[in-house]
This record gives sequence, structure tokens and C-alpha cells, in this order.
Amino acid sequence: MRAKEPARLSAIRLILAAIKQKEVDERVELTDADVVGVLEKMVKQRRESIAQFEKAARTDLAEAEKFELGVLSGYLPQQMSDSEVEEALAAAIAESGASSVKDMGKVMALLKPRLAGRADMGKVSGLVKARLSA
Repeated sequence: MRAKEPARLSAIRLILAAIKQKEVDERVELTDADVVGVLEKMVKQRRESIAQFEKAARTDLAEAEKFELGVLSGYLPQQMSDSEVEEALAAAIAESGASSVKDMGKVMALLKPRLAGRADMGKVSGLVKARLSA
């Protein structure tokens, strides 16, 4: 507020409102992991909105969503590099003994708590599927 950045303030208020809404809906106080989940959901929504706005040639709305996405990303944990994700993936496959795509659920069950908030799980899922089908 003091920095006179109304767009950033608006984005932060959206984050706080989403967190509060989740707390009220579930009647619990959210843990850090729950808050990261809320932020990830908001990031996913922003990415989908950006794609739709760009498809409709609404660059003004797309820019607003991109700004909000930048603010949201600032509150998420540091993202893992591709090599770190690959290492975690290899470790999970070895740990679960997965050998085919049928075992993908076991691998994802191991990876999800380890990578939550630090990697795009959609991308990780694709990597797991590619690795197990090869």
C-alpha cells in the first residue's frame, strides 16, 4: 500500500481471500502445505486464463493475468531444476520398483509429497510416463 502499487496489492488481496475462503470452507487452519496447494491452484488458473485471453486476442487481460502470475510465483517455493527433477524421478522409480506404465501411480505417489510446490506435477507426470514407457 505504501509503495503505491495497486495492481500488486490487488493480487495479494486475491491470495489472502483464496486462503481465507479455503479455511472457511474446510473449517480448519491451513498448514504451509495447504497454502502452497492454494497458490498452485491459483497459478494453474492464471495460466489457463492467459491461454484463453491470448487465443481471444485480449492482450490487455492477458497482461493483467501475467502480472498476477508473477506475484503468485513470488510466494511459491523455489522451483526445482530439470536435473533435480530427473534425480528425484530416478530415485522414485528405483524405490518403487516400477517397470511399466501400470506402475505410474506408485511412482507419482512417492513423488507428489517430495515435489509438491517445487515442480509442475503435470510436467512430472509426463516425464514419469515417458520414462516408464521407454
